Amino acid sequence: MALAVTEGMLHFELSLAYEVFGSAPDGVGVPWYDVEVCGTGAVRVGRFRLEADQGLDRLRYADTVIVPGWVDVDVEPPGDLVDAVRAAHEAGARVASLCTGAFVLAAAGLLDGRRATTHWAHTDVLAERFPRVAVDPDVLYVDNGSVLTSAGKAAAMDLCLHLVRLDHGSSVANAVARRLVVPPHRAGGQAQFVAAPVPSRDDHPLAALLPWAMERLDRPLTVEDLARRAGMSSRHLGRHFRAVTGTTPLQWLLTQRIRRAQELLENTDDGVDAVATATGMGTATTLRRHFNRTVGVPPDAYRRTFRARSRTAEADDAS
Repeated sequence: MALAVTEGMLHFELSLAYEVFGSAPDGVGVPWYDVEVCGTGAVRVGRFRLEADQGLDRLRYADTVIVPGWVDVDVEPPGDLVDAVRAAHEAGARVASLCTGAFVLAAAGLLDGRRATTHWAHTDVLAERFPRVAVDPDVLYVDNGSVLTSAGKAAAMDLCLHLVRLDHGSSVANAVARRLVVPPHRAGGQAQFVAAPVPSRDDHPLAALLPWAMERLDRPLTVEDLARRAGMSSRHLGRHFRAVTGTTPLQWLLTQRIRRAQELLENTDDGVDAVATATGMGTATTLRRHFNRTVGVPPDAYRRTFRARSRTAEADDAS
């Protein structure tokens, strides 16, 4: 994995990516990322000076290239960076931008004809400067397969954890999130701007409700059950959920059930019926429908793909 750095990068997104990919969490027995910082010698990143491990030409040999945020979107990114990112993608690398790093990907032509996002404050600029890019200002990140973009600041963490989830599964991504003390998953389609991203006080109505619900995902919880537990009306609960999580109570519950199903499919041999029961989905048919719609593949296919990927990674590490 290569982190591309030049003068004018934002240190927050660069540091965040290194925290996620730089070292494996304790107890995770999977081959981890070999991270290299690639740049043009010593560069200033925010208030810091940084020595790169390799030159930008190293990007073309990476499996994944991360382009952190670009500090001034009114300044054209360096041509050598743009050329190196383009060459890496042409060589087969997966390329992901964090925050305003999307301007580098757009300059390289990687976003032409693709949906993309960036920090909400700069989406209009990105759309105006690069009209061939389908800019979505209302999401945390966009996954186009070999090209991914995140919104600003904390949304970069969501995309980085999404990459870990793609490579190593939900259990490992959750372990990384626990180490970093951040939420394990926020769906890419969630709104960028949430007035209060987490309950700001211990006495907030959702502060105790969310953990309570997570411990009971095997039960057929409804919005009414959550409202009753929180001691408020369903409508009032919906307003609190939207303000804190950016989504509805029902969608939040469904997302947690799907993530729990992924963990069970990765780490147990339980059949789909048992997984459906353990996640409160009721029947295998219901689980398959929601899982396929959310993840993009049926549960059985997800399990086979995840385990095949794990075996391949273990074989590569052993060799």
